[in-house]
Amino acid sequence: MMKKIVRAENAGFCFGVRQAIEKAEKAAENSSDNIYSMGSLIHNERVTEDLKNKGIRVIDSLDEVEPGDKVIIRSHGEGKALYDEADAADITLVDATCPFVAKIHKLVYETDKQVVIVGDREHPEVLGIFGWCRTPAIVVGTYDEAAAVEADDFFIVTQTTIREEMLQDVVRAFSDNGKTYEVHNTICSATSKRQDSCRKLAAESDLMVVIGGRHSSNTKKLYEISKKYCANTYFVENIEDLPLKEVQKCNRIGIAAGASTPECTIKEVIARMSDVTLENNELNMNDLMDEIEKSLRLPRGGEIVTGKVHQVTDKEVIVNLGCKKDGILPASEVTLEDGQTLADVFKVDDEIQAKVIKTDDGDGGILLSKKRLEISANWDEIVKALEDKTVLEVKVTRPVNGGVIAEYKEVSGFIPLSQLSDHYVENAEEFVGQTMEVRVSRVDQRRNRAVFSHKLFLNEEKEKLIAEIWENLNVDDVVEGTVMRFTDYGAFVDIGGIDGLLHISEISWGKLKHPQEVLSIGQKINVKVLSMNREKGKISLGLKQNQPEPWSVIDDNYQVGQVIEGKVVQIKEYGAFVELEPGLDGLVHISEVAHKRVGNISEELEVGQTVTAKILEIDKDRKRISLSIRETIEAPAEEAEAPAEEPAETEEA
Repeated sequence: MMKKIVRAENAGFCFGVRQAIEKAEKAAENSSDNIYSMGSLIHNERVTEDLKNKGIRVIDSLDEVEPGDKVIIRSHGEGKALYDEADAADITLVDATCPFVAKIHKLVYETDKQVVIVGDREHPEVLGIFGWCRTPAIVVGTYDEAAAVEADDFFIVTQTTIREEMLQDVVRAFSDNGKTYEVHNTICSATSKRQDSCRKLAAESDLMVVIGGRHSSNTKKLYEISKKYCANTYFVENIEDLPLKEVQKCNRIGIAAGASTPECTIKEVIARMSDVTLENNELNMNDLMDEIEKSLRLPRGGEIVTGKVHQVTDKEVIVNLGCKKDGILPASEVTLEDGQTLADVFKVDDEIQAKVIKTDDGDGGILLSKKRLEISANWDEIVKALEDKTVLEVKVTRPVNGGVIAEYKEVSGFIPLSQLSDHYVENAEEFVGQTMEVRVSRVDQRRNRAVFSHKLFLNEEKEKLIAEIWENLNVDDVVEGTVMRFTDYGAFVDIGGIDGLLHISEISWGKLKHPQEVLSIGQKINVKVLSMNREKGKISLGLKQNQPEPWSVIDDNYQVGQVIEGKVVQIKEYGAFVELEPGLDGLVHISEVAHKRVGNISEELEVGQTVTAKILEIDKDRKRISLSIRETIEAPAEEAEAPAEEPAETEEA
């Protein structure tokens, strides 16, 4: 039987790890400062050693660095305390925290509930999440650990790399014990896909090789999954660990790799096994199909192409572009000096670059232009804009994989999907045809590539606006704001570009269970600035301060003997509290509820009921109001006669 080596989908670096390594390498290239990594950047010795060779040393504490040094935060993330410590010590942080992990940090930091982290309590990612919780979190990883937790009302998040079954076990334990909880499944989708593809491949393979670092948690989980479905599973860190004798015995070999396994290691393992197994038809066929697809694809109009000069005539240059059509470069699309010919500029086998004008020139060729490519003035402007950090205006022409193409005069640039706006963009086509202001983030003139960012421009404008707001805003100012979102402890209000916190206790003079009782998303309200902390970027707002405190104006609104209407808000054994207005409650003593003797006040009144009552007394010093419902209702005839028959009892009552 013919041998096959099959690589699992989603094997190798995940987005977060790739981003962390790119940031680290960029920091090392562009800095003469000392650069360190807070712990190993990823769990792979080969990558760690490579980064060390580039000048990035691993540390365990900020005590090991000096002011002015740079420290890279690895993809696992770190607790808030480290950021505060670095800021105080004048240490520059390069934050390479995985975006999915950073989202968990934000979730736990903003909640007031008891946080439960599902995962490995010793894992760096879990330790980092723990460090962003306002109060100590509970870490559990099994049904039994969850069942032993005595607290209640949980805010559940997960380590990004755990198995789905672990979260299900924990939730089942809480449900079995009658606990209340709010689940945020923060398992990374890439992790789930990697585990699913490993599971599927293992079930179909004679032998599985799982590649990754010995200390990589997610690689260990892949090994466990693979071992369950393919007993003949091996954990290898590099080609030296390969069980070559076992490989020779098997016909279908599966390859899976952890999120911290570099592509070079995966390819080395596959190449070594390919040598041993004689044939690797599936991989060879894939490579062949890629080459065929590449040769069949025609470049689109506006694309920059590279080819070799095949023939030079007086009127045109024939260029081999490596596809099924030749490129035709007319003399009219080349800048020639007086008396110069095409043969003076181009020689057979010269490698040239040109811009595609048409994919069919009418004679079956691809029409090219060198002249348009050589308009260097546009490039000079772009390079200057990059160096001076100035703004350019570009027009979005078409969507491509991962973003859009935008034109600056005769130069085509790329705007990644993540840089099209300051919010999440799902469909790039909505930007086609728009003219927008951008910052230049990267230029490669040799390859005729420019990368633009509309997001950078928007963020800079927003920062200017925010700085202006901070300069002009003062404590006790009353400003208009828009209610943006709710939490259990208040509402966040946009006051012109900055979000301020309107705590639930500052919304009304009365008691609220949730801000939604009096506010709605998008509502415009006037709020008072109670406090400002520019260093932390926090503003506290108040709404109730726009109305006088009820007791301060009670003489203007209420007098003894006045009959009022209110709502029952609380019932006690000795009486009921009635809300006259938010922040102003009065007590109806049990003896003032009805003309008859009341043994159980709950049989007469209920919370939320609207009642009419008479004010008996207002004690401003003790802030107490005595009310009577009995005096607002007519006594029954028999009770009206009671005083004449039983004067002593009436007086006592």
